[in-house]
Amino acid sequence: MIMTVKKTIFAFFLVCFFTSLFVPQGARAEQPETVAKQLIIVDYDTGDVLMEKNADERMPTSSMSKIMTLYMVFDALKKGAISLDDEFLVSEKAWRMQGSKMFVPLGKKVRVEDLIRGVGIQSGNDATIVLAEGLAGSEDAFVAAMNKKAQELGMTHSHFMNASGWPDPDHYSTARDLAILARHIMDDFPEYYHYFSEKEFTYNKIKQGNRNPLLYRNIGVDGIKTGHTEDGGYGLMGSGKQDGRRVIMVINGLHSMQERADESARLIQWAMTSFKNVTLFKKPEEMVLGKAGVVFGNALDVPLVASKPVTVTLPVLYNDNLKVEINYKTPLVAPIKKGTPVGTVNITLPQGKTIKEDLVAGADVGEVNYFIKLIMKARMLSSGGRIN
Repeated sequence: MIMTVKKTIFAFFLVCFFTSLFVPQGARAEQPETVAKQLIIVDYDTGDVLMEKNADERMPTSSMSKIMTLYMVFDALKKGAISLDDEFLVSEKAWRMQGSKMFVPLGKKVRVEDLIRGVGIQSGNDATIVLAEGLAGSEDAFVAAMNKKAQELGMTHSHFMNASGWPDPDHYSTARDLAILARHIMDDFPEYYHYFSEKEFTYNKIKQGNRNPLLYRNIGVDGIKTGHTEDGGYGLMGSGKQDGRRVIMVINGLHSMQERADESARLIQWAMTSFKNVTLFKKPEEMVLGKAGVVFGNALDVPLVASKPVTVTLPVLYNDNLKVEINYKTPLVAPIKKGTPVGTVNITLPQGKTIKEDLVAGADVGEVNYFIKLIMKARMLSSGGRIN
């Protein structure tokens, strides 16, 4: 009979120890309170959510939705449909657009790269219209493409009505969806991400500074975009890196520009300094998690190993053992090829998340010859055992 075996071991960061220690339940980074209405902070490398508040609540995206507009522009650039030196015509609709402006001149043509900076740095509503019309012929056609792309990216709780984030009851997203978008911007277009860290831009003899207050605080932040509407309050998509570790933050529903600056700085610094990323099973000797018996094989057992290194996000003060649980069916039946999945490795983090990876055979085990196999089967039958 084939049975499922579940064994629990404890991994101390980079080295696995087999022990009977318990897993402490209080080893978490204490989460700060926040006055924000919506918030999510995610570790970039592992995807672990470090803090969230109403992260799936529908909210006005304001100018943070301009990142979706720029995603479409970057996508067109990467595909070769346009170039940074292409020029788009400024329509009357774009020229008349209210709110934050790049001050594009009516009837003139503007370089795509200038328009990118006008959107990313100056948050120009007029620049977003020029880009939308230049890429799709009309803003409506561009928005339809935006919505289609957002769904493809996994932003399943978002809907856009315009390219700028202009208030509309049917124009919304969530903090979690915007964090997904932020990650895609960095993953899909690393060659264009630098625009979000530029602190100022001059166009048409008008110099404007980047509206992201975190860029001026010397805390490792290099993006991404602010936003504000009367209904949604003040918001910010932010990302920063410290000691090689990057976090993504989306915060919204703050009451003033100053509160946005202070609260977003406080929370992103907490996320960057209160956690560390640790790689488990990094060395060959760390990957062996146990042995499983083998029948009909030229070896009695086979080592069980983690299929690959796993990076986890842990509180900085967490210095105890992680719970690692291996599950596999026994006995394993030869022949077995090295690297064949035979079960799972479950790693439980102190913040409650469980990561599941493949448990694989760590060596080849050949099958015994036909006559020996017959003898082994006979012995198993006589002792009441059987293999399904």
